[in-house]
Amino acid sequence: MPYKDKISKEKLPAHIAIIMDGNGRWAKSKGKFRIFGHKNGVKAVREVSEACAEIGVKNLTLYAFSTENWNRPQAEVNALMELLVKTISSETKTLMKNNIRLNAIGDLKSLPKSCLTELNEAMEKTASNNRMNLILALSYSAKWDIIKSVKSIAQKVKSEKISINDINEELFTSELSTHKWPHPELLIRTSGEHRISNFLLWELAYSEFYFTSTLWPDFTKEDLYKAIVDYQNRERRFGKTSEQLTKDEN
Repeated sequence: MPYKDKISKEKLPAHIAIIMDGNGRWAKSKGKFRIFGHKNGVKAVREVSEACAEIGVKNLTLYAFSTENWNRPQAEVNALMELLVKTISSETKTLMKNNIRLNAIGDLKSLPKSCLTELNEAMEKTASNNRMNLILALSYSAKWDIIKSVKSIAQKVKSEKISINDINEELFTSELSTHKWPHPELLIRTSGEHRISNFLLWELAYSEFYFTSTLWPDFTKEDLYKAIVDYQNRERRFGKTSEQLTKDEN
């Protein structure tokens, strides 16, 4: 039975986050430059985005470019930025067709002007779409976002807009760039690596992690469905015992 047929629509994660890893290794295995892998990874982005929208996932966050990625060879960074511009421009029609709204988180001001322009235009064009939110993490770092949140709260305390006693999880969350969306219930990382690489450190506190050795360009809709089925077969306790959960359900 295909994994899609095993998915329970009643237990769908409202938010899935994906660390798209393995483009470079995929290209190297084929004797190509790393950018070849990034270009082929765009197909996986399209497939996964459409699959999530089709089955009813409301939010999908993709880790597209971290702040640490700026330290890669300049030629690769330049090629990635050029690819980003072309991809956003060419995929806007697909987003409109699938009623998907494009969003972005991260230090967007650090992006090249051409990238930021294309990004803003695409977000504006898709702003009224409401089937699913596609959130791109660009020039993103969870530590950067947390520090930014702390500074904002500290400034509010200093200016006496709030007191120290007002600081709680809800206030802190409201200052993060991700505050518009629910925290991810499922994190998927491709390529066999088992780490979260400075991605959504606060938001992933109670997420279920799914690691696969599949390299990102080879990641298909069926791979996504398999990850969701795996997620749905887990018991999410949030610190409680299994007995407590059973009692709550009754």
